[in-house]
Amino acid sequence: MKLDSEVILEAALALLDEVGMDKLSTRLLAERLGVQQPALYWHFKNKRALLDAMNGQILRRAHERRLPLEGESWEDFLRENARSFRRALLARRDGARLHAGTEPDPGDLEMVEAQLAAVVNRGMAATDAMALMIALGRYTVGCVLEEQAAPDDAPARQQTLDAAAASRPLLAEAFASYRKAGPDAMFDIGVDLMIEGAKARLANRESDESKKAPRRKPAARR
Repeated sequence: MKLDSEVILEAALALLDEVGMDKLSTRLLAERLGVQQPALYWHFKNKRALLDAMNGQILRRAHERRLPLEGESWEDFLRENARSFRRALLARRDGARLHAGTEPDPGDLEMVEAQLAAVVNRGMAATDAMALMIALGRYTVGCVLEEQAAPDDAPARQQTLDAAAASRPLLAEAFASYRKAGPDAMFDIGVDLMIEGAKARLANRESDESKKAPRRKPAARR
């Protein structure tokens, strides 16, 4: 088999699913490919470059809603974008840990510009749009990190916690709602809270600006 970047990435992603981030190494990857470690560095200068490429490969394959649809509101786009991003990270073992700390690939900057434009063209400043997108992205990574880090005995731990909370009415109600909703619905609730907060902030700014705008004096009667 000819060793190229695609072959290496395929093997690396398969290895990630098998052993996870803690045991993933270029030494083990080279063994799986039947080559010496230096052969990998012809294609990826170091392990960080390999991890970044693996992350990019995951997003290209599984992150389906990276661009807004024609006529789609910025709120709907950001919701679907966050859901799609979450699905992509969940598609691979330790996907959130792999993604954490990465920067956008320079080749993706046109796409990021289009994402910003979807929000800016509907009235939000570019700095606010970027802040909201970063907040949603980090929220998504954090949610997936928690999901993927859940121990095998998580159900038993949850039962113990719920039993301890039964005598506390507020906690008991909140925990019951949380368990019933499940991770998908709870993720959507968090996304909605951030988007609705951004909408309210934008509306308040527009209201303040309209109040500050000078009023025209009525024309003098003749």
